[in-house]
Amino acid sequence: MIDVYSWPTPNGHKVHIMLEECGLDYRAIPIDIGAGDQFSSEFLSISPNNKIPAIVDSDGPDGQPISLFESGAILVYLAGKTGLFLGNSDRDKFNTLQWLMFQMGGVGPMLGQAHHFRIYAPTKIDYAYDRYTNEAKRLYGVIDRQLAKTAYLAGDEYTIADIATFPWTRSFANQGIDWADFPHAKRWFDEISARPAVERGVKVLADLRKPLTDDKAKSNLFGNNQYQKR
Repeated sequence: MIDVYSWPTPNGHKVHIMLEECGLDYRAIPIDIGAGDQFSSEFLSISPNNKIPAIVDSDGPDGQPISLFESGAILVYLAGKTGLFLGNSDRDKFNTLQWLMFQMGGVGPMLGQAHHFRIYAPTKIDYAYDRYTNEAKRLYGVIDRQLAKTAYLAGDEYTIADIATFPWTRSFANQGIDWADFPHAKRWFDEISARPAVERGVKVLADLRKPLTDDKAKSNLFGNNQYQKR
């Protein structure tokens, strides 16, 4: 049994989808990041960066429990545990990993900033709005050009690179994206959206998420609460 400490966000959904795709037994434990659950000592003991998701696998590599944080590391771990979605040859694995790192270093942070400054910033800052919207479009362009050549990001096989990237593209409208500009990415998006494991994965904990309206939740996510010494 794998315990996944998570919330229905793009980073959380990466791991939910991967667990569903791999058919692994897991238990989803909600960490309400609006309520500040991510700052509890219990959660910090397995996720010192106070970010979801994190997992505890009771059957680790040596038969002992192992805990992991950072969604990319968790995907690599689960791929290694099951032998799925990483590629068979060394060449395939490194190709998959470069596209996973593209998501971790670019797609996630930059699309997150675009989403924040377009939707959540208390005042519109034109420079930030334009910078991150344009960067979102640039990244979608990279994805679109790759998918003009291959079925999936790392080639002709579905991998953890796709699993990591897809959840971030579900909020394309809030990022200022028009799918008409990225037809190959849209084909990929529609195909992945229709996978049964993906359909199940994006529903995990989704009924617990509430609109971000109160000041305490905003402070926990964007404000002073996240910067307190712990």
